[in-house]
Amino acid sequence: MQRAVIVLRAKDIPFEVTYIDLTDKPDWFLAISPHGKVPVLSVDGEPLFESNAIAEYLDETAPPRLHPEDPIQRARNRAWTDFLTTFTGGLSGIYYTANTDDREERMAVARQRLGKLEEALVQRGNDGPYFNGPDLSLVDAGYAPFLQRFLYVDQWLETHLLAEFPLVDAWARALVSSEVVKGSVPDNFYETFQAGMKRRGFYVGGMMESEPRLVNV
Repeated sequence: MQRAVIVLRAKDIPFEVTYIDLTDKPDWFLAISPHGKVPVLSVDGEPLFESNAIAEYLDETAPPRLHPEDPIQRARNRAWTDFLTTFTGGLSGIYYTANTDDREERMAVARQRLGKLEEALVQRGNDGPYFNGPDLSLVDAGYAPFLQRFLYVDQWLETHLLAEFPLVDAWARALVSSEVVKGSVPDNFYETFQAGMKRRGFYVGGMMESEPRLVNV
């Protein structure tokens, strides 16, 4: 859901958000979300679902374009957006677990995927701070929520993993410093995130303080 909100904010599109309790999904939501997942975007009463589809729709219908105009660059951007599922599984796998028994194996998977992203940033042909240069793109909107969460939990995990990949680290910190990204979550986001970690029995939930810390950027 956060990706869609980032895109809406980057394009300055007026919108309203209805938050769904995913542990008790209302019938009206299930009727418009075939997979029972968020986000769902209602456009003049027509529901659109799946993050990639929503982001692409918004980019095609409202300026400014967040994809590059050059078709080769645009295709490469889409390819790195497609890599997102693989990437996030490696990164979140470090803390979406009940214990630390196989932490080193999980760290190795995350390093391998971070390495691919680091190489993409080496080859991007610009100095950032975002994926395509000075302006937010759909790639940024896709990766920002997951990098934001990892920077947050790593205050307790202390893996310092992103520091091993300086371009990814700089990119992540630029993203979480962006007002567009900061404003894409509700005021109680970190409290809710902590509560979710504890409720689901993930070991990092037991490490978190009752009062949320702030991401150091």
